[in-house]
Amino acid sequence: MAHIPVLLSEALSALAIHPDGCYVDGTFGRGGHSRAILERLGPQGRLLALDRDPQAAEAARQLVDARFSFFHVPFSRLSQVLEGRKADGMLFDLGVSSPQLDDPARGFSFRADAPLDMRMDPTAGESAAEWLAAAEEQQIREVIRDYGEERFAKQIAAAIVAARRGEPIVRTRQLADLVAKAVRTREPGQDPATRTFQALRIHVNRELEEVSLMLPQAVEHLAPGGRLAVISFHSLEDRIVKRFMQAAARPEVPRRLPLRASEMPEPVLKLLGRAQRPSDEETTRNPRARSAILRVAERTAAPYSRIEPGARWRN
Repeated sequence: MAHIPVLLSEALSALAIHPDGCYVDGTFGRGGHSRAILERLGPQGRLLALDRDPQAAEAARQLVDARFSFFHVPFSRLSQVLEGRKADGMLFDLGVSSPQLDDPARGFSFRADAPLDMRMDPTAGESAAEWLAAAEEQQIREVIRDYGEERFAKQIAAAIVAARRGEPIVRTRQLADLVAKAVRTREPGQDPATRTFQALRIHVNRELEEVSLMLPQAVEHLAPGGRLAVISFHSLEDRIVKRFMQAAARPEVPRRLPLRASEMPEPVLKLLGRAQRPSDEETTRNPRARSAILRVAERTAAPYSRIEPGARWRN
């Protein structure tokens, strides 16, 4: 299945692109959003794109445009890429892309038998198979419970630990079969392995940590009036984005300091509209878009006291 940019028109509208502006596509993927942004930029416009996937880096090399620069890094290194520059808008399309899911060799999907890898950058870190081989049963249970929101996490973790005593779990089909036996019931239409595979992918790629590290950097490097648009695909990501934006949209007021409403300091972000979801037409055309949610905020001119990762907005 080819990669179809999700919420494309909504994201472009959210960015309110100026032809001479500087923009960031924090998740290049196969370049769908980037190409659409470039179509709206003038000769002096600039687009910086990031992605940690080597296949995304290869796709970016095919996009030859003097206004475009690509950086093969995770978006948690946004500040390093911008080097003090300010951007007029940033777009982050979180989660896993269709090409990653559809390539059996990447090990993201249980629908084909393949090496159990799941890394967005296969050259860095440990694979899902390597982590499962070494992790304690409690660690496995907590990851599947917390990141997969799986109510049978205890049974699945026990089954994994028991099975690996006989042979290492190195294939997607091995793991999917183990989970299917451990999960007693499942919602109609959902494979028993769905939540476990999601949980391992999130853990192996540190996806929630990446989002938490990126958001403060994004606000720090937005110019006044610049837009931050984030597309999430599951509740854990969206919760982090929502709470961060809400925290940044509240004035920073010293404790026990009485202030009139007119004296309240300006917050660093202004929330723009409600969260947006794909239309029925889009989900019919692209079923993988059905869980997407877009949140948008605008940078004000207020001084920014950085909201650190791990602050109360993450809880």
